[in-house]
Amino acid sequence: MDGILAFTVLFIIFGVGDFISSKTKAICSTMFVSSTILLIGFWVGLPKTIFNDSILLPLGSIVIAILITHMGTLMSIKELKKQWKTVVIAVGAIAGIAVFVYVAGTPILGREYSVAAAPPIAGGVVAGIMMGEVAKAKGLETIMVFTTLLVVVQGFFGYPIASICLRKEAKRISSKLKSGEYGELNISKSEVASTKEREEKKSKYKIFPDFPKELQTSSILLAKLGLATFLSFKLAALTNGVVNQYVMCLIMGVVLKEIGFLEGDILTKSNSFGIAMGSILTVIFANLVNATPEMVGKLLWPLVVSLTLGTIGIALASIPLGKFLGISKEMSLAIGITALFGFPGTFIISQEVANAEGKTEEEKQFILNEILPKMLIAGFVTVTIASVVLAGIMVKML
Repeated sequence: MDGILAFTVLFIIFGVGDFISSKTKAICSTMFVSSTILLIGFWVGLPKTIFNDSILLPLGSIVIAILITHMGTLMSIKELKKQWKTVVIAVGAIAGIAVFVYVAGTPILGREYSVAAAPPIAGGVVAGIMMGEVAKAKGLETIMVFTTLLVVVQGFFGYPIASICLRKEAKRISSKLKSGEYGELNISKSEVASTKEREEKKSKYKIFPDFPKELQTSSILLAKLGLATFLSFKLAALTNGVVNQYVMCLIMGVVLKEIGFLEGDILTKSNSFGIAMGSILTVIFANLVNATPEMVGKLLWPLVVSLTLGTIGIALASIPLGKFLGISKEMSLAIGITALFGFPGTFIISQEVANAEGKTEEEKQFILNEILPKMLIAGFVTVTIASVVLAGIMVKML
């Protein structure tokens, strides 16, 4: 297939996914829609060389490590400390997924399926790629496709549960407001800082001065990000495999952002996030080339079982932890279930619930103030940090 045509076709497919995701308020995610189009396309004659022909696939194999370092720059140690209860529940939920899917899933699905399932359920894209790469290296073709399908369908379990839980939490908050438990309601929209604004706040650990604006070009920002990623790989190598190289990328992203070497949300600032995500999607979807209708039919049972077990594991871990920490069971389960979708779903659902349950603009804003910070931090912890760490551990078990 012609390279430019392959590139164009892929981004048309991703664009259709974005459009449908927007229209369905992320219930049908971009990944689900795009993967469905590609899967059916391969079955009816779409060239299976499209990913290589577009040159996005080899680019994506490199960009994945750079993206993980970038993900580290989205985290704020200050915000993590402030929402420490949320962090504890989110990490507990990931542990619940790992333990329950492995323990309960092994006798039902077999060890390979249960080991491969836990990290993607716990965090999606990056963890799925990590497990898929190991499965591919070991010649486990069915497991490789299984991890891809897990990533693209898990939102269908996560979104409805999160929405139901947050609506109940919003009703509880609204009831407390009416009873006067929160005192006089006087909320300004400025009280809810955006993610970007929070990330821009200076860290007390900062030792590098801000780069002059004329030096914050796309090339310089990408050079710094590339250097940080290269350093991460070298440091991981010094541990002789004890620390996975992707986990080290995440750690270095957090550390180098806090000390001021890397800018927060650096890929976006370098105007590179779109092409980076496009190339990474090809890494995920490349596994669909091998997915025959018979294989997909065979994988429906393990998909449903593993996602059901993962959801149960989240509930068993997050609800008791939340009760111990004084957080309602609805909010605790919503925090844990962010593992199944992450950002921007955490933001979208919080906005929808606040708008649906609040009777006045002030009440809507108050509800949003209560649930949004928890959901954002939970999504970053589960998808960005804990799932990558979990994958780094479980790749050795596959």
